[in-house]
Amino acid sequence: MSNLSALPRVTVHESRRFLMTQHGDPFFWLGDTAWELFHRLTREDANFYFANRAAKRFTVIQAVALAECDGLNMPNRYGQRPFINNDPTKPNEEYFRLVDEYIRMAAGYGLYIGLLPTWGDKTSHLWGAGPLVFNPDNAYVYGRFLGERYRDQTNVIWILGGDRPAVYQGRDGGQYDDRPLWSALARGVREGVGGHPLLMTYHPSGGNSTSAWLHHEDWLDMNMMQSGHGGGHDVPVWEMIAHDYNLTPPKPTLDGEPNYEDHPVNPWPTWDPALGYYRDHDVRKQCYRSVFAGACGVTYGHHSIWQMYETWRTPINHPDREWRAALNRPGASQVQYLRALIESRPYFSRIPDQELLASDPGQGGEHVQATRDSAGRYAFIYLPTPKPVTVKLDRLAGPRLKAQWYDPRTGEWREAGVFNAAGTVEFAPPQPGPDWVLVLDTTP
Repeated sequence: MSNLSALPRVTVHESRRFLMTQHGDPFFWLGDTAWELFHRLTREDANFYFANRAAKRFTVIQAVALAECDGLNMPNRYGQRPFINNDPTKPNEEYFRLVDEYIRMAAGYGLYIGLLPTWGDKTSHLWGAGPLVFNPDNAYVYGRFLGERYRDQTNVIWILGGDRPAVYQGRDGGQYDDRPLWSALARGVREGVGGHPLLMTYHPSGGNSTSAWLHHEDWLDMNMMQSGHGGGHDVPVWEMIAHDYNLTPPKPTLDGEPNYEDHPVNPWPTWDPALGYYRDHDVRKQCYRSVFAGACGVTYGHHSIWQMYETWRTPINHPDREWRAALNRPGASQVQYLRALIESRPYFSRIPDQELLASDPGQGGEHVQATRDSAGRYAFIYLPTPKPVTVKLDRLAGPRLKAQWYDPRTGEWREAGVFNAAGTVEFAPPQPGPDWVLVLDTTP
């Protein structure tokens, strides 16, 4: 582990479309869901995990202080529970010292922690182990405790929620609005942090975005959605991103939980094994298309890693391998090439632009997504299948354009020719595929 000085805090760029560091540098959110990090890993496990994710150029590790898998009553690996008598106003110092240690450990690897104060089963009248322990009063106290504790920890990004809607119909049929609770928690965190800048968002339930309930909340700095695992292949996340991108006032947005690699397809209420698992191509399709549609980053996830599954644990939704064996799955290694591509060109001027496409963008698994520099200096077009795409070159700056193919599996480049920045041209992707990125750059 390196001895890095404090990482720069992350904040929202003046355009309200992107994230940046406090020094003004671009910050691409490349997340991983390690929800059970604090709850299920030893110190040695956490160090091993962070080293792997840093080597793969992840930037944000999403983890929960009060975890989903009975995180209140089942102790961590050192026998500690988070609260005394499950009272949010009585935190267990020994439990949170380990949280402190893992957050500092992540910083040593150059990683930010997307810290969820609690999973949503402790707040909402929906599914989950619970128990329900929060109300607006104790949520504020708990939030202030966390804010004060981590006010000087510059690698903490705050994520409220925890796989739950903010407004919903409960299991008992009642109508619930938990926005006062989340606002109280947010207020506590902000008051605890004091005058330090912070970034705060919310992790919603599957198929939803924070924009449905929270877009106008003053504590919400960035929208987050969960395109999820239950809608089958190729949920139109690009439409979800476009919806949030076009809201007023503008806020950055991203998919904080797309289909996980090696997650069973549509496992609820019961899973048909014939449906199979989401694999690396599924991951790439959703990640590239959401970012090209206007997101400020994206979160990768693996079904065994979120739950830190080991064979001696009770499996949740049919994991097909242990978490250590999942660390180097293809998708986990490939998402770094998306980050590398986005960071290789002017960053804060990137916009979505489907008008680049003269051919039909297609639907579902064939949907093609385009993005470009606002001044026309470059364009990226993601092709999820080997079908050709026809591009309006006159939407880009000239006089000529250099075309290349970028391999999202390896990060390697292939030349595709030089063209006048005029008219339309059909580009046929290389073989084999299945997916490629067409890159166009202005050249003299």
